[in-house]
Amino acid sequence: MSDSNSTHYDLLIAGGTVIDGSKAPRFSADIGVRGGRIAAIGNLTGHTADRTLDAAGQIVAPGFIDAHTHDDQAVLSQATMPFKISQGVTTVIAGNCGISAAPLRADMDLPMPLSLIDSPAEGRFTTFAAYLDALRATPSSVNVAAMVGHSTLRAVTMPALDRPANAEEIAAMRALVEEAMQAGAIGLSTGTFYPPAAKATTEEIIEVCRPLSARKALYVTHMRDESDHVMQSLEETFRIGRELDVPVVVSHHKVQNAANFGRSQVTLPFIRETMKHQCVSLDCYPYTAGSTMIRADRGMLEGRVLISASQPHPECAGRDLDDIAREWGVPKDEAARRLQPGSAVYFLMDENDVQRILAFDETMIGSDGIPVGESPHPRLWGTFPRVLGHYCREIGLFPLETAVWKMTGLTARNFGLHQRGTLEVGHHADIVVFDAASVRDAASYETPARPAEGIDTVIVNGAITWRHGTHSGARNGQVITRQATP
Repeated sequence: MSDSNSTHYDLLIAGGTVIDGSKAPRFSADIGVRGGRIAAIGNLTGHTADRTLDAAGQIVAPGFIDAHTHDDQAVLSQATMPFKISQGVTTVIAGNCGISAAPLRADMDLPMPLSLIDSPAEGRFTTFAAYLDALRATPSSVNVAAMVGHSTLRAVTMPALDRPANAEEIAAMRALVEEAMQAGAIGLSTGTFYPPAAKATTEEIIEVCRPLSARKALYVTHMRDESDHVMQSLEETFRIGRELDVPVVVSHHKVQNAANFGRSQVTLPFIRETMKHQCVSLDCYPYTAGSTMIRADRGMLEGRVLISASQPHPECAGRDLDDIAREWGVPKDEAARRLQPGSAVYFLMDENDVQRILAFDETMIGSDGIPVGESPHPRLWGTFPRVLGHYCREIGLFPLETAVWKMTGLTARNFGLHQRGTLEVGHHADIVVFDAASVRDAASYETPARPAEGIDTVIVNGAITWRHGTHSGARNGQVITRQATP
């Protein structure tokens, strides 16, 4: 597929240092792009192009793949996706934590956390195919690979969510999974941690997920418990994968609450041992705080809680729950209830666990950002440059080649993203050019919506989309669907 006989390209990235996403050592090379694909890698001196970018002194890498997002509606309603493009992300995995943009009914009221992503511009999507068709008709600036959410299926199928599904409801959900698989969903996600799916039994999940098996589609989960019962939750997750004979992804692996600090020393060896016997992968985000719907249960309120958004009290965005409770003269849990529905940032993890999980060989990088509210978690804008700058360059957790691999080649392999994630001739031209010496996250808990520093150029399917701090307006993203099993 090399175009060695041709000397003209649509785009030529000249003089950069290539880190190709395979974990191989970096090397000096030019990259020629034609027709949205990588046409040549090597010494292209003397070759011509419609546009040439000088990458001297910079790293040229595959575009970053966000392994865990809630961008399902944002890719339509905020289609230029500045919070992802600005940090070098060219592909997002959507439909996580049991929450997906389809299938839904127009007349249904969505419980939290499903409503966190529900802001469709032109009505809801009653089928998964309709959702993917909308993405194809009005492309985003990033590529999208999407999963169907188990909690969404429960909400659209069951009149009451505070119980296990019955046989008829399981059959109805399974039919919807089959439709999603045929439409091109790459898998199914669950969020048994959340109320809409907390009452689902292991058996319910297995039976609903049966259509995954023939396709070896992914089972991805925000587990029931990432605190005191994290080991039992891992065991359940791995059992579901074995029963279905499908790959499993443990979402945003963590151990939370002070009583569990250090337990990554137990969970990671267990995950590693399980990987010897079945297909398991995991992702994490590089922060000690998480973010989700406002919850009033004691375990979630143990540490500092920062309110991101509140429907009844929008004026509280960006404030600490402790301060709000004190001002209102009520206990912390009561203040949380008054602020619902909304989203918040929860400081529940230990830095040593975060570093241990990040450094684990097979850990992918996912932001888990929620693209709503005035004060989102800074991970929405800062995840990938934070890994490159703080954890790779400053802390020295791993070499830059490993950091890039965790964001690109590893993720593409685990999610089955064909011809993406590595810089190879014939692959889609998703490319980021950045300065290894200065790349860093500028987003903070106080000012979360700030673009990263050191990201020079971001190219999506051959189109320059971000350059020198400015979005070009290009919306060249594609819908990535599950590849048929050979």
